Amino acid sequence: MKEDYYDILGVGKGATATEIKKAYRKKAIEHHPDKNQGDPKAEEMFKKAAEAYEVLSDPDKKARYDQFGHAAFEGGGGFGGGGMNMDDIFSQFGDIFGGAFGGGGGGFSGFGGFGGGGQRRVKGSNLRIRVKLTLEEVANGVEKKVKVRRKVQADGVTYKTCSTCGGRGQVTKITNTILGRMQTAATCSACGGSGQILDKKPSDADGQGLKVSEETVAIKIPAGVEDGMQLKVSSKGNEAPGNGVPGDLLVAIETLDHQTLKREGDNLHYDLYISISEAVLGTSKEIDSVGGKVRIKLESGIQSGKILRLRGKGISSLNGYGTGDLLVHVNVWTPKELNKEQKEFFERMQNNENFEPKPEKSDKSFFEKVKDMFS
Repeated sequence: MKEDYYDILGVGKGATATEIKKAYRKKAIEHHPDKNQGDPKAEEMFKKAAEAYEVLSDPDKKARYDQFGHAAFEGGGGFGGGGMNMDDIFSQFGDIFGGAFGGGGGGFSGFGGFGGGGQRRVKGSNLRIRVKLTLEEVANGVEKKVKVRRKVQADGVTYKTCSTCGGRGQVTKITNTILGRMQTAATCSACGGSGQILDKKPSDADGQGLKVSEETVAIKIPAGVEDGMQLKVSSKGNEAPGNGVPGDLLVAIETLDHQTLKREGDNLHYDLYISISEAVLGTSKEIDSVGGKVRIKLESGIQSGKILRLRGKGISSLNGYGTGDLLVHVNVWTPKELNKEQKEFFERMQNNENFEPKPEKSDKSFFEKVKDMFS
């Protein structure tokens, strides 16, 4: 079971953005590769802290994590489970702790990386797609194969060291101030920080040595996702020129309305209409569920407004806490028009004590039913 992100950083769920950033910086400095060269445990803790911060520092991701836990990022190859390598971490968060290691650029020298203040690997841009799911697919989980047009490095492309920055990806400027000579480093504008520029390219490549290619990507969508949720498939966005890191494929979930079932959290609702005679005599009905048709028995004398609960027939919880229920709402349909014979029958029954309303104490009021339904 994955560790809790709050526990990794050593903060509570009510921690502010500033407290979360401060806690991450402390952890990152403690387990920084430059301080723990050759220590695999330190590297693992360094990555865990970055993973936790990547989620908790983003208000949207933090809200989803608080609601669904790690399950909010499963199924799409999301950050959890090592979705970022060391280069990704320094590229995104190096400014938070880089100054503690004399680099200014957030680089690192351990674990096969590059020296402090050195070249930073450029990351390709992300791609976004929308995937539509039926209620059955939401309930059971599904693997979707989609065609994605993404930029990839063209065959035959070669790169050479950037002459502007000498392959460092940064240029240094020295300015005279009232406090003395100040040295600052900035990303090289000639190579975009990659340290490389295009040398040779085929005719079908663009100015960065990339070309558009269509690829089929398999997306594993876990059961219980909700409309508007976003999954991430790592490294399936546009590639970056040179020795860069590919971007990600962001998958927005859109759920389609079901003809008869309505979702509410992990529960489903079904409106069942029966005739007066069926309510009086009792009957059995076949209704829809996400697992197919199911047959239910209605006892004689069933009242309109009765809610039947079919346990485990709802939606699987995204955070792994079981499966919701299917709530069947019984509605007795009153005919609006009667023929002479039918009308005479009900007129005779008007004063029949068997037809007089006699609610029992066990018959719950409308408000009690609503309260039970949401509890």
